[in-house]
Amino acid sequence: MKRIWTAVLGAWVVAGACAVLMAAEAVPVIYPSAILPFQERGAGVKGYGEKVSDILFAELSKDPKLYLVDRANLEDVMKEYHINLSGMVAPGQAAQVGQLTGAKVLVTGSVIEADKSLYVVAKIIGTETSRVLGESVKGRASDDIATMVEGLAKKVGATIAERSDELVAKEVKEEDRIAALAKKIGGGKKPVVMVKIPERHVGQVTIDPAAQTEMILFCKETGFEVIDATSGSSKEVDVMIEGEGFSEFAMRLGNIVSVKARLEVKAIDRATSKVIATDRQTAVEVDLTEQVAGKKALQKASAAIAERLLPKLAAK
Repeated sequence: MKRIWTAVLGAWVVAGACAVLMAAEAVPVIYPSAILPFQERGAGVKGYGEKVSDILFAELSKDPKLYLVDRANLEDVMKEYHINLSGMVAPGQAAQVGQLTGAKVLVTGSVIEADKSLYVVAKIIGTETSRVLGESVKGRASDDIATMVEGLAKKVGATIAERSDELVAKEVKEEDRIAALAKKIGGGKKPVVMVKIPERHVGQVTIDPAAQTEMILFCKETGFEVIDATSGSSKEVDVMIEGEGFSEFAMRLGNIVSVKARLEVKAIDRATSKVIATDRQTAVEVDLTEQVAGKKALQKASAAIAERLLPKLAAK
């Protein structure tokens, strides 16, 4: 009888492990991407740049491995920060676009008329790695531009999937990120901080402050004394870290939910009320549930801000 129960228990353990593996495999890797306008080179391609980017957006939006940044939001961000809206976006600007929109991959390029031929050339830029890859299609000047761009979209989607390791930075474990940050900040006396970052998920009740919790974790692990915002007194605090975060549903891919989050944070000298530093971050995450995906996105955004913000506070 003991052997039977051992066998049954073993079967349950194996089944449970398989279920966990299946659940893990059910969450695909999704690459947040942005489509920028294409340049026009040649009198015969006037007006083609916008058409190419529109068709490319429509075609790539069908790819389950990609999450595309909303075109209107992208244009607003680029205009606000005076980033080039043409296919000539520089690698440094690409990194800034990635930070502001959450895009890890940018797709831009040119439409070129040469003699009686037509070329559509795409540049695929990794916002985290600054790596630039290329794909192109060639046709005659009389060929249907939509058909050419559909072929280009297939090439671009395949390149992002097959060479993602060149475009997207490898995920670093949180403990390694904190260790690297602690080393960068160094020892010595640091200001006492209090963290207040309320957050909300559009359309749902917020359960716990993921961004605030992550910021406190990074502060504590890098040597900052943290006063609790609920039970502590601000009189004991040197620097207030305040902000606001929100997350919202982006899209559904089968049983997988994609959520986008934005977090804005500022550090204030409590004695003078002067703003020491301010920062913002957008992040995209996927999961089986919308609520968990939202928390993961805000957590990711908070960790990225902490890496940039805390060295400035330590220097103070």
